[in-house]
Amino acid sequence: MTALQEYERLEAVGLWRPSPDAQRREVIVSIGDATVMIADGNGQMLTHWSLAAVTRANKGKRPAIYHPDTDTGETLELAEDEADMIDALEKVLAAIERRRPHPGRLRVVASISLATTVAFLALFWLPGALMRHTVRVLPDVKRSEIGQALLADLVHTSGQPCRSAASLKALDALSQRLLGAPGRIVVLPGGVEQTAHLPGGLIVLNRALIEDWEAPEIPAGFVIAEALRADRNDPVADLLDDAGLWASLRLLTTGSLPPEALRRHAENLLTAAPVPVPQDALIDAFAAAQVPTTGYAYAVDVTGETTLPLIEADPMAGKSAPPVLTDSNWVRLQGLCEN
Repeated sequence: MTALQEYERLEAVGLWRPSPDAQRREVIVSIGDATVMIADGNGQMLTHWSLAAVTRANKGKRPAIYHPDTDTGETLELAEDEADMIDALEKVLAAIERRRPHPGRLRVVASISLATTVAFLALFWLPGALMRHTVRVLPDVKRSEIGQALLADLVHTSGQPCRSAASLKALDALSQRLLGAPGRIVVLPGGVEQTAHLPGGLIVLNRALIEDWEAPEIPAGFVIAEALRADRNDPVADLLDDAGLWASLRLLTTGSLPPEALRRHAENLLTAAPVPVPQDALIDAFAAAQVPTTGYAYAVDVTGETTLPLIEADPMAGKSAPPVLTDSNWVRLQGLCEN
């Protein structure tokens, strides 16, 4: 290590003692390349110390006393009037100290970094990772149980699902036609504004969607759109996102959710705006179901301005589409909420 160049020609008079029982003698002290050089009055070199090994014995006091860090018996004393040399040595030794490795400080920095990383993972990565894992491993039976529990909470606000005995077969026919299985569409007399989806593959409709329109293609369109939202946004993931980390952990370890978490999510379902879905994906879903998009597009926007792509790209335009429901089943379905 090289001493600071501004001190390379600096000299001072000091008192040097080679051992504890030796007499102190006056010497000339200078700073060289990485060393403190000690010479007699004739310039004869007596000894030199490595700057990296110089230690001050009485830091902050004058006269300043130095010694090699491996030999406290050999000392060099600089009087108070040799302030330039003392300041020079202190500056050089401080620069050397800064360049040395500091294991303790490194451990502190490493500990802080580790703690920061753990805190970051706990706050930002762990909740999302736990939720994704829970969603991935949750069995279908448990999904259905959660869906039924949420439906029970919705019923407290909306009233009992519409289940006129004469119309249930028509509802099952609609569910079979659009979702591939009966019993997956639930019509409520109130609560949800239009539609919602629940774990277990349930699609919830407001009764107005089957009572206020003249063709089954329109409620069918709302069912298709909501099923597409469920495919793109897992309802269990939405629930756990509302419920938080501890609810996810409880579901993963015990298979149950806190009742208040279910109730809070049910309330959110009643007020949440429908999540937009890309219109090209919507057109593909209607095409797969062989349902025209035009009626649904005008039901969403009576002017057709915001749903023009659905009208212009109607996959059933000019084609003979299979009926969503027979006329008799459509009439029966519209009476679903009658006593």
